Amino acid sequence: MGPRTEQFEREFADRLGAKHAVAVSSCTSALHLAYLTAGVGPGDEVIVPAITFVATAAAARYCGATAVPAEIRGQHDLGIDPDHVDELIGERTRAVCAVHFAGYPADMDSLRAICERRGVALVEDAAHAPTVGPTSLSASYSFFSNKVLSCGEGGLLASDDEEVAARARSLRSHAMTSGTWERHRGHASSYDVVGLGFNYRMDEPRAALLSARLHGLEADVAERRRLVRRYRELLRGEDALTIPYDDDDDVDRSSCYVMPVMVAVPELREPLREYLLAHEVQTSVLYPAFHELSEYAAGAGSLPRSELAARTELTLPLYPHLSRADQDQVVAALRAGIRELG
Repeated sequence: MGPRTEQFEREFADRLGAKHAVAVSSCTSALHLAYLTAGVGPGDEVIVPAITFVATAAAARYCGATAVPAEIRGQHDLGIDPDHVDELIGERTRAVCAVHFAGYPADMDSLRAICERRGVALVEDAAHAPTVGPTSLSASYSFFSNKVLSCGEGGLLASDDEEVAARARSLRSHAMTSGTWERHRGHASSYDVVGLGFNYRMDEPRAALLSARLHGLEADVAERRRLVRRYRELLRGEDALTIPYDDDDDVDRSSCYVMPVMVAVPELREPLREYLLAHEVQTSVLYPAFHELSEYAAGAGSLPRSELAARTELTLPLYPHLSRADQDQVVAALRAGIRELG
């Protein structure tokens, strides 16, 4: 956490339009700090969408809290459903986490209104969305190797709240009153420890790599958006698929981290994925519904929209240097697989 880290924090905060940026070791550690700085502790509940990576829920458990799964809106929008959030808020609810799935912003206006009215904190899991600035207490970002802006491993918490940022800066480095870089510059000769902190520091090489890559982020996202629009046009009218979100406004606001499509029936997905792989097209699934994972299943009720999404979603290849010919190959294989298997 030396000058390169400080430089990247300034640059990324400026890019987001945020007042503060705190670089950390991963998005999971950023989420943990986000919940802690929102006041989450033992016995509390944090409401999170069922369709998310498990870290969104696990970070709540690190605080001694329970992760409460909420429904998504449906096949057309994999973001958390504000109406269901409102139903789930109870006496133990301390925070709500909105996930910007695939880089498409969640309905933050509705969620903010609900959280303000009900007196609970709102934070954002922006792991997929390095172009979306925080509009809540804090937002957590990922720089993992498969992300839009990547350095192998890393994360960041961004906030406009000075107290949140200051506490996150302290907790990321064992709650020490000074770090090695500060002592090297003569700002302190020793340190005190003022709380229970963690080793969530980002190192200088990763920060330098992120600063170097940040300059190409805008062009990368623009190319991703172009490819997503072309996918949407090429797949228009394919009755066996639902393509979440809208063509224009939603794509314009998204980082387009992945290209999700939803098959008409769950029974089609795995045979279709196998067919595509046999035709040299790799796919993935984002994500299993976390309330159906073994560690989180106890006492979980049914969330039919999330469960349907978990069984019907697959992601198509998407990266800035995807060629037109390769994209055509993906679409041709996908259409052929639907005809042969459907």
